[in-house]
Amino acid sequence: MNFFPEFIGRYRKEFDFYEQSCRMVAQILETNLRSAGVRAIVTSRAKSPARLEEKIRQRDAKANYKNVDDIYTDIVDLAGVRVALYFPGERDEVGKIIRSLFFLVDDPKEFPASAKPTYSKRFSGYWATHYRVRMSDSTLNESQKRYSEAKVEIQVASVLMHAWSEVEHDLVYKPLQGALSEEEYAILDELNGLVLSGEIALERLQRAGELRASTRGREFTNHYDLAASLLDLARINLSVGDVTQAAMGRVDVLFDLMKAANLNTPDQLATYVRALHSDFEKRPLSEQIIDQILAEDSARYTTYEQIRLSEAPATVLDGNVLMSHENQAIGEFMSLWIEYEKTLRSLSKKAGIPIFVTPSSRLLSHLSAPNDVISVADRLRRFRNQLVHGIEVPDSEAIRAASNELLGILSFFSSPKPGSKRKPASKSTARTKTSKKKENEITH
Repeated sequence: MNFFPEFIGRYRKEFDFYEQSCRMVAQILETNLRSAGVRAIVTSRAKSPARLEEKIRQRDAKANYKNVDDIYTDIVDLAGVRVALYFPGERDEVGKIIRSLFFLVDDPKEFPASAKPTYSKRFSGYWATHYRVRMSDSTLNESQKRYSEAKVEIQVASVLMHAWSEVEHDLVYKPLQGALSEEEYAILDELNGLVLSGEIALERLQRAGELRASTRGREFTNHYDLAASLLDLARINLSVGDVTQAAMGRVDVLFDLMKAANLNTPDQLATYVRALHSDFEKRPLSEQIIDQILAEDSARYTTYEQIRLSEAPATVLDGNVLMSHENQAIGEFMSLWIEYEKTLRSLSKKAGIPIFVTPSSRLLSHLSAPNDVISVADRLRRFRNQLVHGIEVPDSEAIRAASNELLGILSFFSSPKPGSKRKPASKSTARTKTSKKKENEITH
């Protein structure tokens, strides 16, 4: 039985769904790549019904479709997004961003594949990584939730490789004038060699840009320069594992903050990156440096929040705005957090403990905090990181509950007694409102 007409008829009705799905994925991805300082051309398309019918007829000989669902399972790129990188060396960084934004349906597919080519060639062919993803519900408003069901293929390769693969694919796999001759195959192979040489040149160009951006005595002109310098300095000052595991994060926000604080130079950036060597967390590099800048001067929190609000959310498409009561709760929590950092810095200085980037469990152990205090403090530190750097904002009740727990931690460190095992407030006893009276009771 021929299922092709039924499949194509159904796909024509669903074409707008796939077109909108890949457009949304491209929008989310392009925004995040730009904010991370990754230069790329992002495009999207839903597969043309006419080209799709031709493809499934060719594939049926091998796939032997039994029903329409078999075709949907076999054709993985009905909705596709193409990321054409200026610098092929940023493929790993793009992979981290994709994993953080979307739900991976399958393991990424790396090219060149191990399959034997259809003709003898000297060069390795197509170099790229393909991801099959779904959008997370948290990135969509109510009217968009249905698009989370769509599977979208994201193809990541250099601009040169994408151009070559487009030519090769249309000539080799979709020949309109018959099978190619040996001479045509040889020319395609030769072009592939030129593309691979071009990618080497692009990687050298990227490295030269990183060195230029890190030159002392200059200012960063944009967040792309800052991203290049940050990557260069991270390679120098951090271990390979740290650089590999930590994404760049919102470099655009870091750039605006450094510029507002008159810290917008490679020399200043190098100071912050070196500090990460002894207190590294597996969070985006830009977040860790932002935390250092904020910890130096609590007045910068206001500037930072203004910068964040001026930037459109990188993943949420419906433009939600915080309600005033949530803003108030955030203000209360951050005031307590600033006081908490000041208290710990004062205690660290008295104990002769080196300066810290964030109040880690290691620091609290040095300050002789019991395990239950360390456990609550670690959870609050993660809560603070989400509040300061995250996209999704907890409701006001959750924020005020966290403020009450933080009050308990502050009370423990501000007025400890010899041999005291004073415990922080638990979730069950935390009140939903933080009064100014309790805040004023904190010992400075």
